[in-house]
Amino acid sequence: MKPRRALVLTAALALWPGSAAAHLNSTGMGPLYDGAVHFLTSPGDLLSVLALALFAGLRGATAGRAALFALPGAWLLGALAGATRPLLDEPALGSALWLIALGGLLALDAKLSARAVAALAAVLGLQHGFLNGSGLGWSAQTFGALVGLCAAVFALCALASSLVVGLHAAWTRIAVRVAGSWIAASGLLWLGWAVGPIRG
Repeated sequence: MKPRRALVLTAALALWPGSAAAHLNSTGMGPLYDGAVHFLTSPGDLLSVLALALFAGLRGATAGRAALFALPGAWLLGALAGATRPLLDEPALGSALWLIALGGLLALDAKLSARAVAALAAVLGLQHGFLNGSGLGWSAQTFGALVGLCAAVFALCALASSLVVGLHAAWTRIAVRVAGSWIAASGLLWLGWAVGPIRG
């Protein structure tokens, strides 16, 4: 086969549309992994959880533990409540605002109590969980996928917050705050994309 024909054939195969999943990605390894992969491939969810976990870690071990249990628990409750609802698209504007708010709190090293951090985690978990659960319907597979998703939320929250709790040098805490400014900046970019171009 000629190189040009092989290149065209390869490009055609690479661009051939595959099957699209409306909600959960199928890994072929079962619902637990499907739920975890859904979380890990959802930038709005992933960055929001990362920002909250880093912020909770900056606030200390008590706040880190509060967020660690409030976030996945609220996420699961929200997802179970949303499972009976029709499929909802995650609004880009809402994701952008969460990233700006959480990234801003992290960058500013806002002095919130452990209770306030837990309340923030619960609100984030309920809202994102409801959107993740919407349109799934009730089944054993749905519950398995939601448990896998919440386990991934728990793992990321535990790893990120425990990493930050152990940081004591001033420059390391500043580096975490800089990461918060990057998350807030990505939220601003997302907000611009959500709002669209300003027409004169």
